[in-house]
Parts: sequence; C-alpha cells; structure tokens
Amino acid sequence: MNLHLEHDDDPLTLQFVAERDAQSEQALMTPEFEVDRAAIKALIERKDRLIQVVRRGKWLFDFHRSADHPLGMWFRLPANLAPLPDAPWEPIFDLDAFCASENKLWLWRGAITCPWEPTRVLLCLSDGGSDLGRLLEFDCEAKSIVEGGFDTPPTRCHATWLNRDEIAYFGSIDRLSSTRSGWPRVGRRLKRGQAPAKAPLLYATADTDVYGSCLVFDPVLAGIAKKGTAKPIRLFITGHEIGNSSVFVKEQDFSLRRIDLPRDIDVQLNYSYCLWLAKTDERIPAGSLALQPLPREATDAGAEAMRVLFSPGERQSVSQFLLMREWCVFVVSDKLQPRLFVFDLTKADAAIEEITLPADVQTVTVWPLYSDLHLGDDTLQVYGEGFLQPPSCYRLELADRKKPLELIHAASSPAYFDTDGMTSELLEATSEDGTKVPYRLVLPKTWTHGELPVLMYGYGGFDFSVRPQYSAVIGRWLEQGGAYVQAYIRGGGELGPNWHRSAKGHGRHRAFADFVAVARDLVNRGYTKPQRIAVNGGSNGGLLTGVMLTRYPHDFGAAWCQVPVLDMSRFHVFPAGKAWIDEYGNPDDQADRDYLLSYSPLHNLKPASEITYPPIYIESSSNDDRVHPSHARRFAARMEELGHHPLFHEFHSGGHGGDGASTQLAARIALGYSFLRETIAKPREN
Repeated sequence: MNLHLEHDDDPLTLQFVAERDAQSEQALMTPEFEVDRAAIKALIERKDRLIQVVRRGKWLFDFHRSADHPLGMWFRLPANLAPLPDAPWEPIFDLDAFCASENKLWLWRGAITCPWEPTRVLLCLSDGGSDLGRLLEFDCEAKSIVEGGFDTPPTRCHATWLNRDEIAYFGSIDRLSSTRSGWPRVGRRLKRGQAPAKAPLLYATADTDVYGSCLVFDPVLAGIAKKGTAKPIRLFITGHEIGNSSVFVKEQDFSLRRIDLPRDIDVQLNYSYCLWLAKTDERIPAGSLALQPLPREATDAGAEAMRVLFSPGERQSVSQFLLMREWCVFVVSDKLQPRLFVFDLTKADAAIEEITLPADVQTVTVWPLYSDLHLGDDTLQVYGEGFLQPPSCYRLELADRKKPLELIHAASSPAYFDTDGMTSELLEATSEDGTKVPYRLVLPKTWTHGELPVLMYGYGGFDFSVRPQYSAVIGRWLEQGGAYVQAYIRGGGELGPNWHRSAKGHGRHRAFADFVAVARDLVNRGYTKPQRIAVNGGSNGGLLTGVMLTRYPHDFGAAWCQVPVLDMSRFHVFPAGKAWIDEYGNPDDQADRDYLLSYSPLHNLKPASEITYPPIYIESSSNDDRVHPSHARRFAARMEELGHHPLFHEFHSGGHGGDGASTQLAARIALGYSFLRETIAKPREN
C-alpha cells in the first residue's frame, strides 16, 4: 500500500507531503493558533525557571533557550553561587551562532565530561533532531571549541573518555560498525585527529544485538584508592534487546569475562558494586532491586554476596535507582506515590533509610550534582513535582555523614498557570479481563457535567513509565477549560516489570483494552462523553492512538497521532524497527504476523461507506530516523483512498522527539492544540 511513500526523495512523496502540509496549515492555523503559538513560545523562553544544574570543576552549568537564542545557549556560574535565574551566568557556547557559522541545524544533547580534566567535554549535538549525533570537543575554561580536538561525523554514536587524550568511541559509521538495528556495534580507541575507521577496535557485539557500550572506573582518580593500589576497570555492555543485556569485565590479558548477572535486568555499576533491577523471577522476584559486589577478578565474590534492597509489594515498583560512589539511591512508586530511599555502601550492616518527601509530590527524580562519578562528592539533587505542583529542587548531602539525612530546599519553579480550583485525582478503571488500571485525571477550574473536553494520553510499551509532570503547556489546556488524563496501562513500567511483560508480544491487546477502559470509565463516572475525548500518543503511543481509532472509533471524538508506528507488517524493514521485534513480535513469523495484523492500524482501516472515524491529526518529521515517517504518510494516504479526510503534517526537522528552536517547538504544539480546539473543545451533536 503506497510503498513509494517510504522513499523520502521520491517526487510523489514530496508532492504528497507538501499538499497535505498546506491542507493542515489552512485548517489549523487559525487566529487562536497564532495566540497559542506566541504564548507557548514565551513559556519555553521564560527566564524565571527552575535551573537544573550540573557541576564540573569549579563551575555550575546550564543550557536553555531564550527569545534571542531560540536554539539555546550554554552558561556557566561559579559553584559558590546559588544557581538562580538572576545570578551572573556567563555564556560560553552560543548554539545559534554556531549553527549560523556552519549553515546547518544542530540541536543540543548535553556534554560528556572528561574526568581527568572536568572542564574539557564532548558536546553532543543532534543533526536536526535526528538520532544522528556529532561529538565535538569543547574547553569550558577557554570557552571555545578545541582546535584539532575530537570532532566525529554525524551518526548514531556515544563515547566514554579513556584518558585525557583518548575516547572509547561507538559510532555507526558504516554497516559493519552497526547492529542490524542501526545502533553502534563496534567500540574503537579513538585519538584526537584520528578518523574513526582508522582507530583500533576495543569491543564488538553481534550484529543481532541492539548496541554496545563501555564504562571506565578509576578508583585512584576518584580519590577512593591510593596511587598504585588499584587499577582502572573497564566494563563493556552488550544490549541484546531493549532492556536485556550482558556486562563484561576486561581482564589484564585483554580477555573479556561476563559478570554473573541475569540478562533481563536494568543495571547500574560503579567500581565496587552492581545494582540491578530484576525483570523476571530468574533469581529474585521480578521488580526486586539487588546489590552485589562487582567481581573484578574471576575468584571474587559475586551473586553469593548479593543483598536484596527492595522487593515489591502490591502496586509497588522501583521507578529510578542510582549507584553513586559511596551510596545507592532508589525511588519506589507505592500505589503511584513516590518514596525515596538511600543505602550507605561503606557500612556492611547499614540499614536502608527512607527520606521524608514534601507533601503532595506526585513525581520524584534524583540526579547527582557532579557530572561524573569520579568527581566531587555524593551530593544528590532531588526534584519533586506534580501536575499542579511546580517543580522544586532539594539537596541531599550524602557525602557529609555528620549531617542528618534530610532534604534541603534549594530552589522552586514559579507557577506557570493558575491552579486555583483545579484538582488532580488518582482513579481506577476496570479492563475487559478484570484488571484494575490506574489513571490520573486533572480537572480545570470549571466544567460542565458530561461535557468535559478530555485530552487523554497513553504509551503502554517497552517498560517505559509515564509520570505526572508540571507542564506549562498542559496548564494552558487546563486554563482553556480542558481536562488532562494520563493512563497507566499495561505495557508500561509504572507497576513493575510484570505490568510491562503482560502486554508484550501476543499480549499487546491488553494495553489497548486498558486504554479504552479508562475512556469508558470517564464516561461512566459522568465527566464527559466519547465525542469530547481526544486520544493522544507518540511513537509506540502513536500505535496506541491508531488502534483506538480503528478498533474503538465510537469511544473517542478525536485522535492526535504523533510520530506513530502504524504498519505492523513492515516496521522491521527499517533498521531501528529490528530492535522492536522482542517487544512486538516478528512479522516474518507467521503466528506473530497474524497477531500483528489483527491490530495493525494500517491494515484495519475500513471504507467511509462502512464507518465514520473521529477526526484525526497525524504528525510526523521528515528526519525521524527512529520511526520512519512513511508510517504516518501511508496511513494518511490509505485513509484518503477509503474516503476519509485525515489531517496530516510532516515537519521538516525535529526528529522523533519533535525537538527544535523555540519557534518551531511552539508551532508544533500549537497546531495540535488547534486541532483539539476544532474538535473536542467544540460541542457536537451525538
């Protein structure tokens, strides 16, 4: 079906995109759109915000966009000053000016710190928002790009510093360097000025794996061992599937020894320990968090010295865990409420301690203050927020054992919208198999019983957890009288690994049943009616949106479908899609193919003579190299062939994440909100 739309440069593809873009702009670029775009742009560029800093050497760093710099500017501040918006921040890298000098769009993706010289970094720049990345060496003291420094070609890549002058570079520079999924397979020992293809090999995974990576720990550099008493340790990781990996230690004779860990885990490592979350019951119950010594020698204790730090009870899961130098930290979601725990690694008999959190916090995330495990101390930054609660940053000074373990308030974000009269409720729906499915409903100040416009978001895949976040953009929707719903359906990780596993492969229908159960629960509770509910999701959530349209068209009034997976028979013909076979199934296997086609949105569309679908707005990006835009194009084309009238817009940059300058970001969001305004926000006849 319309396979020519898989070819980006085909004249028919270019014509199709241009004509549909013009149609969607004509329909959605209303006067209200212009107001929304300006307001959202101003929100993105606000200076009075909570600054999430990172420390390198004697400096704190922050990157943000502004009206004068819509792509963004990188700033530094002396570390002895409070990182507030009115502090004397000094600009050190102007991304807008850099892009202008190269006549090319690069987008910020952070920086990789050199532990041996912490103000020497590799800038991570995305090619137009795509997964292709460039690593560019930058001197934060001199505030300049390093002449003759590292500068790698744009490709899927990542790197780890080996020493001051070399990096372990993993880059998909050619097919032999890539896994079948297009992610880096081969790691090279790269020196400045050296072409990656000429650099000697450090490590290689199999073509059927998803990726390879490297970690380096030097206890002498970290100050936890004296010079001559300990050697650096190199760890290599093979990602066999998404969320399934093996960890190897490089021996003194350069051979590799696999650490005795299950493969179905998420893992954090430092010089002394492995901290891992079990995803199956292979050794400990799924969802449990275990700590064990890192065996640096083949004879070292490993699994037999393991300690289980957490085992989940009903509706409990580990939402984040972090291994620092002398502490491990983990956040537990307890019936979707966060709890924070710490454990002192320096004491063999240490008790796990819970840290009291501020009241009404719905989401907690934790990050080290220092950019690299070798640097500084174990000062922890704790961020708490909720749908109606602006984020605040707290400091937890783990390094100072003389101080009580309590959060110290550092800064808070200003309120971006008026929450007076708004409420956030945690509710449950019952899915078709009797499973209780939690969801959060955020209500505007005033609304009419049974007529509430609801923007309903879901994802439900790849063990990814969606969490409440304070969003000025969602706040704008709430201020305009809409409600927002976040559904915690199976396939996601919100309630632990088994919540995800139950909707993998041939269980995918459970995620779809869960989502529509939430929509029906909203109606049964009297909040709204189907014509006032818009389903929204991106990527795997775009698949969810497409299935809601084709399988449950009478339960929704609109569908906003972003960067979607919609053809379940051909997702694997694009390299990135091969990494999803473990999650969805293999279209080349007949049993899997039959199941995939049973819900594939592209294959389940019906003609307009048989059914009227709710209005749909399909959004994609020309340079999306994770989910190819042909999914969106071909779905829109097929709908038209069957007599329907979808709105379609393909942005020319931004990649899978829809990133870009503040102007483009605002326009992208405002187009979606314009679609909502023209559909569910307007009362329609049953």
